Amino acid sequence: MRLSTVIQDGQDVVGVVKGNDWFSLGTGLRAALVQGVDLFARAATAIRDSRGVPLEKLVQAPLVPDPVSIVCLGLNYRDHAKEGGRAEPDYPWFFLRSARSLLAHGQPVRAPQVSIQLDFEAELAVVIGRTVPRHVRAEDALQYVFGYSLFNDVSVRDFQRKTPQWTIGKNFDATGAFGPVLVTADELPHGAKGLRIQGRLNGEVVQDANTSDMIFPVDRTIALLAEAMILSAGDVLVMGTPSGVGQSRQPQLWLKPGDRFEVEIERIGVLSNPVLAEE
Repeated sequence: MRLSTVIQDGQDVVGVVKGNDWFSLGTGLRAALVQGVDLFARAATAIRDSRGVPLEKLVQAPLVPDPVSIVCLGLNYRDHAKEGGRAEPDYPWFFLRSARSLLAHGQPVRAPQVSIQLDFEAELAVVIGRTVPRHVRAEDALQYVFGYSLFNDVSVRDFQRKTPQWTIGKNFDATGAFGPVLVTADELPHGAKGLRIQGRLNGEVVQDANTSDMIFPVDRTIALLAEAMILSAGDVLVMGTPSGVGQSRQPQLWLKPGDRFEVEIERIGVLSNPVLAEE
């Protein structure tokens, strides 16, 4: 099943996508997951009993606009750690994003006035489907995953380096592109392994890897987080980026107004966002 969140009458509403058409499920994605709604049954009813709307005619929202937690991983691909001159980590470099930093497919990433070091990061996103208990084992962790999506963890590098904590450089407004679709876990390989992931800048491939290259795969990441915290339905994990980011290139390659960046993961889709100057 494929789902996408759009804005209708000022509300974020999730719908099932069939072909090119979107069918409303009448609720937000996180609310439905928290309430335990059977989205598969509701989707079947919506497709049977309602008329779809072409998805391209709708205004999209971030896939989960209001997660309680957005937990991201740094240096989770071996080649990315190497290109940054760092050793392969023994433990994930976790950091948090705020929901306020999110933006939807098609919406502009905002190039800030205070920096030119705006960098791209193509990533796999994981949406938690139900509460993950503390100390869950890795072999049991994937049963709590509802599905997978796409993320561009746009980073303001000079601000990221201003302090030992990465928070400020990872939380500028309109820098966390998320969507446009979620593919439920039953339609993808176990843990979304073995999928090609690409980042493209103005049509040119700048990142090209495979999700099997992650140092900490989805199941192990969930188990490590569960040592410390409860993950709730609708929470999001952003699984790190492969090599090829702009700051590690010679010469360095920064996003600028007028650019367009795309994230593609096979069997999931394409996330595309233009870059505009900050208003």
